[in-house]
Amino acid sequence: MSPNTHTESIKTLQLPNDQLIPELLKMIRDGHTVTLPLRGNSMRPFLEDGRDKALLKGSGFVDIGDPVLAEVAPGRYVLHRIVGNTGPHYEIIVLRGDGNLRTESCHVDNIKARVVGFYRKGSNKLDSTSGLKWRIYSWWWMRLLPLRRYLLFILYPHIPARFKKKTR
Repeated sequence: MSPNTHTESIKTLQLPNDQLIPELLKMIRDGHTVTLPLRGNSMRPFLEDGRDKALLKGSGFVDIGDPVLAEVAPGRYVLHRIVGNTGPHYEIIVLRGDGNLRTESCHVDNIKARVVGFYRKGSNKLDSTSGLKWRIYSWWWMRLLPLRRYLLFILYPHIPARFKKKTR
């Protein structure tokens, strides 16, 4: 090995959400942006478990269509899209993951952070949630709600074997 060769070792530490999320939220409250590795399949087909990351900022103004980190029950956090609001003063936020058919709700005060972009497919380039690509995807995907069940059934490998095409 030559003296100019530098080898780095990257270490990864995985923490359970009940330890990780409070620390991330503290950093966000202190004015930092944080990158959160995504877990779960609720934001399919755009985002994948273990592959993609979200860049989070303080909640600020959020609107229908925006992806947010929300506490839907004590200590239970989800990264989902805002699909509506209810209540006498519209203080109840309705959320749905892009890969989910059902909704979840939380009080507006339980929106902990907003997503400003995603790092997808191992890329270091941020796909901004204010960018044209995300806005077009969001517009179409939100309007495809009645068809999502079938699209997700076709797109992902949880399809029962009898429905898969046979290959030779």
